[in-house]
Amino acid sequence: MAKLRYDSGNVISPNVHRVGILAIGSNLENHGAALPIDTDSKIAAYIGLQASLITGAKFLGILYAATEYPQIDHGVHLKPKNLVEEQLIPTLKSAKKCLDLDNVVLVNGHGGNLLIKNYLENIQEQTGLKIVFNNKIVEIEGPHAGTGEISIGALLGFLDVSKIEEHCDFDKYPEVGMVGLKKAREMDEGIDKGAREVEQLKVSVDMNLGESLLEDAIVDVIRNVKEIVE
Repeated sequence: MAKLRYDSGNVISPNVHRVGILAIGSNLENHGAALPIDTDSKIAAYIGLQASLITGAKFLGILYAATEYPQIDHGVHLKPKNLVEEQLIPTLKSAKKCLDLDNVVLVNGHGGNLLIKNYLENIQEQTGLKIVFNNKIVEIEGPHAGTGEISIGALLGFLDVSKIEEHCDFDKYPEVGMVGLKKAREMDEGIDKGAREVEQLKVSVDMNLGESLLEDAIVDVIRNVKEIVE
């Protein structure tokens, strides 16, 4: 068996090869007229890959499925328990076996996946991995399919600029800002606040904002990796 050169290449430490980065987003979720249904996955994957390139941690790709709070109906999602047991745990077990990992940073790009945090202890027990859940981009990007995601989409090239005006037809696209998701707004003050913001200001492209959001999120994942290695 070949002896692997763990100190080769631009890595922050040979020990970083024991760390994996897995993006978790949502591939089947409406994001208005101007953004694709896999917006969250594309954003999470970009952040995870960039952090991997900078640190040398192993990029594990993206989890195919996602979960969501029951009051938010804007896509196709699994129940949290099913997502964890049928998708996440098998994926992590395979990664550990094939790549000899000890730690994995989950880079989350979809708010509904916060429900996974309720299962972290079980996930760690089942996989033998230490898990870090990074939710930075969800925390800072603002309302669903709003200016934050619009700006990131423009920067990364998957925004359809010609449909921005149509994007804020809330009767046709109630998921934008969650403006038309009445039950979600009633149950969550934060969602309602974001919806009112989008109702009043609509959405716009701000390339500086998009760049700043991505940079902050990537730096935060890099911090996670460095803390693990150190």
